[in-house]
Amino acid sequence: MLDRRSFLRTATGVTATMVMQSRLLEAVTTPAPPLPPEPLFQSDEEAYWTQVRQQFLIPPDEVYLNNGTVGSSPRPVLQAIFKGYEDTEKMDQADPEDYPIWGYGPWNEFRDPLAEFVGCTRDEIALVRNSTEANSYIANGIDMKPGDEVLMSDQEHPSGLEPWRLRAKRYGIVVKQFQLPKPPKALAEIMNRLSDAITPRTRIIFVSHVSTVTGVVLPVKEICVLARSKGILSAIDGAHTTGMMKLNIRDFGCDMFASSPHKWLQAPKGSGYLFVREEVQDRIWNTIVTAGWDDPKLKAERFQRIGSSNVPALYGLREAVRFARLLGIERIERRHRKMADYILGEMVKRGAESWTSSDPAMRCGIATVNVPPIQRMDLENWLWKRKKIRIRGGEPSKLRLSTPYYLLKADVDRFLAAFDEYKAMKKS
Repeated sequence: MLDRRSFLRTATGVTATMVMQSRLLEAVTTPAPPLPPEPLFQSDEEAYWTQVRQQFLIPPDEVYLNNGTVGSSPRPVLQAIFKGYEDTEKMDQADPEDYPIWGYGPWNEFRDPLAEFVGCTRDEIALVRNSTEANSYIANGIDMKPGDEVLMSDQEHPSGLEPWRLRAKRYGIVVKQFQLPKPPKALAEIMNRLSDAITPRTRIIFVSHVSTVTGVVLPVKEICVLARSKGILSAIDGAHTTGMMKLNIRDFGCDMFASSPHKWLQAPKGSGYLFVREEVQDRIWNTIVTAGWDDPKLKAERFQRIGSSNVPALYGLREAVRFARLLGIERIERRHRKMADYILGEMVKRGAESWTSSDPAMRCGIATVNVPPIQRMDLENWLWKRKKIRIRGGEPSKLRLSTPYYLLKADVDRFLAAFDEYKAMKKS
């Protein structure tokens, strides 16, 4: 039997759940507010982004600085997902052999707009769940012998590093890492370190486009040119790239590219993609196998044949592409850079050590700082529980601050004021 305190606690939780369900229902059943008029951007940029902020369910009193882990899908994307369920769950497909799982379909209606958005062709894109899955396909798919090397930086995400470590443990390949400076001062500094680490045993170079550790934007085009000149395959972990900045994968010249649009494109969670350059597709084995895995005519499609799949998420991915196009990816990228520059500059003024490059061209939507002796988890908990500000970082004192376009200058200022308050409190 519940006592009064337990009853109130339970009732509060139920009420909060009902409120959240009501907000979600409202978001998917009522039209999203219109995007701000174009002239507003020219006359008052901050007012423009303030109106864009209304497209998101993040409460007005919350400051969200962790888009680098996962973004928030705007209302049109949520509505597209539910439209996907409505379309598929009727089970009324015209073809009696067609089912709403479409585990063996080409999904061209979803691949085509994505391919155009990221600068490649449909036949080079496979729709998977995230960068982790795509990176695993890459690591498992390339023929390598014991002693062959994969060369990567020391700042790779576990989802990039661990598939190769598993293969090293199981099959005897070698994972070799070169050190990225914190921060790098110039692109040449990165290129020199990578070039010096190449050996006759290097078979593939695998690097992140945007470092998950520091937010540094690596010179992937130059890296891919170097790899090609030496007959080495190149694979890019572009988990952060799609939606953060304008992207043309073909222009990079890479052989493979993995991405998680649920971050900066604000796409549904569980929607990702793998790019495999058409000229090297015959060198990649499938990891997950069903009918069609050995049919070269399918091209990249064979890598997305994984059986029953969450097709409504692809409705949301398609809408996320459309939404980004409406805002303009160039405008989105400029906003990311502007807000990252602002928060980084303000933190440096407060004595933080920048781990993101001082070169503005080598950063975009992430600013990483080191703030010893502050313990980041203590700060992270305090910010969320006391101020409703979400950040992420690393032990012991690293803060990774993401600046998505829906983050307002007033939000950044709230974080800075809270950081000052916390720092003063710890000194007293």
